[in-house]
Amino acid sequence: MVRPRAPWAADPGMSRGRALPEAPSPTRTDFQRDRDRVLHSSAFRRLRHKTQVFVYHEGDHYRTRLTHTLEVAQIARSIARALGLDEDLAETIALAHDLGHAPFGHAGERALDARMREHGGFDHNAQSLRVLTRLERRYADFDGLNLTFETLEGVAKHNGPLVGASPSMTEVAERAGVPLGGHATAEAQAAAIADDIAYDAHDVDDGLRANLFALDELCDDPFLADILAEVDARHPGLDEDRRGPEVVRRVITRLVENAIAEGARRIDAADPQSVEDVRSAGEATIAFSSEMAEAERGVKRLLNARMYRHARVDRVMDDAAGIVTDLFDRYFADPSALPPEWEREGRATGHARAVADFIAGMTDRYALMEHRRLFDATPELR
Repeated sequence: MVRPRAPWAADPGMSRGRALPEAPSPTRTDFQRDRDRVLHSSAFRRLRHKTQVFVYHEGDHYRTRLTHTLEVAQIARSIARALGLDEDLAETIALAHDLGHAPFGHAGERALDARMREHGGFDHNAQSLRVLTRLERRYADFDGLNLTFETLEGVAKHNGPLVGASPSMTEVAERAGVPLGGHATAEAQAAAIADDIAYDAHDVDDGLRANLFALDELCDDPFLADILAEVDARHPGLDEDRRGPEVVRRVITRLVENAIAEGARRIDAADPQSVEDVRSAGEATIAFSSEMAEAERGVKRLLNARMYRHARVDRVMDDAAGIVTDLFDRYFADPSALPPEWEREGRATGHARAVADFIAGMTDRYALMEHRRLFDATPELR
């Protein structure tokens, strides 16, 4: 069922606006304009060569940050459409949510955070906001992309209210005018739950493809076991190349349908009359049911044990973290090793933060190239 536009949906005609006011577009809403700016950004293109779980040269069929982001955007639009939300805002937040990821995924993020501990820390959500408000420099009139408040709020609150957020997130959110308390729009919440759905389903797919675990090992998780039994009952004797994808698409379907049903239940119970009612609600408006939330945590536990902590993945990610650490230490100790524009950036924003910004913007392969330029030996990451 597709609901008509809801009174609690974000309305581009009622946006809180941009930091620098601009004349409206005659052909696009403000949220559509935000989406287009994200899609045309340099940071978005770099996602193609940034790690999701497997580094880029391990195979062409594994997810990258770019393909993950596109999958999140598709799921976010589906949820938004079903609940009468603004699809364009949900899509925009989904497209922008990972722009601040460092090379080599969470291993690169942890390495940068360790080196930035005395300088405000590093986390990719805060870095995404820095990209959108400062680091993209494509326009004559402003730094960043000058996006609407609603998009910036949605990216900042990708994981919920910012109470207890890292110092780096607190600083950049306050500078962007995003309050720390309260929820973001329902569209932002749709993008956030879409991120979880995409992670769960597609990491199962990539883990199977990489032979980190066998399909029948999914039976160790009750939710996945039930889905596998459903596939086997409907398609007895199905070959493994099709059996795995059948499981994955059913995982997506069940999670999406549950998020829509639970979102509709919470909306009906709370009866919000405006987007401000969603922001001030005591709980998330778009969420899994309690039973599905526990099932989804079970999938994450299985992936954590069988994939993210697999010896093969750990070995590569340890080497990758070492590359990021080496680069930070060299640039921090020797600013002349940085490109001239980043040396100048360090004088304006602080040397450590400029180094972190420079490294965070690297693709995996550029980080490897820089490491080979600056050091005698570079790990192969295999």
